Amino acid sequence: MNPFETLIYEKKGPVARVILNRPEVLNVHNMAMRDDLFEVLSGIREDDDVRVVVFKGSGEKAFCAGADLNEFLTAPPPAAARDVRFDADLWDLFTHMPQPLMAAVHGYCLGSGIEITLCCDLVIASEDARFGLPEMGLGIIPAAGGTQTVPRAIGNSLALEMILINRWVDADEARRIGMVNRVVPKDRLWTEAEETASQIAAFDAALVRSVKAAVLRGMDLSLDQGLEMERRLALRLNRE
Repeated sequence: MNPFETLIYEKKGPVARVILNRPEVLNVHNMAMRDDLFEVLSGIREDDDVRVVVFKGSGEKAFCAGADLNEFLTAPPPAAARDVRFDADLWDLFTHMPQPLMAAVHGYCLGSGIEITLCCDLVIASEDARFGLPEMGLGIIPAAGGTQTVPRAIGNSLALEMILINRWVDADEARRIGMVNRVVPKDRLWTEAEETASQIAAFDAALVRSVKAAVLRGMDLSLDQGLEMERRLALRLNRE
């Protein structure tokens, strides 16, 4: 029995699958999905048997078409909003997961969909994928990390163009500008994601986690500091 209202969670050996499961509304991200994602990621983080996590969207039309504005634009009292964010900061959890995260993206990937995607370490997109940040037209800022993750992936100018004038990009352009790693036919998307996840999962778990930590943490360090961190990680692996 699936314990989540908005997700399907599957675990097959060392590979975990998280399927956004609101296809009737293009898998838009609502408060229940936020809570479900926080719960499932918290569990995965503590599960040493999970070596790779793959995200996908259910249905034929979308990975995730953004946030459910009927919920997120209805603001709770400031104190309550602060407490909820402090207790369940989903995006911070995403960016501090020790396991590699992959997104297998098809169809619409908008707003929060992009933000989920770019919190992942690898992104495979199908040929029909379309990426956009429509928040400006709704009078809001891309506040689930879009102003931070998108520039880091594609640079400031392209990010501002996507945000300020709601310029969408297709799968091929997303690959060219660095938003996705690979574009495949739609009927191959899940197979490609599974094969890539299996390749990663075949390596030693401590090695994979160390490589992810070295690359991502090193981006916030000077080169000398990054090289020293890399040396320490390598020595620790050799001792284990």
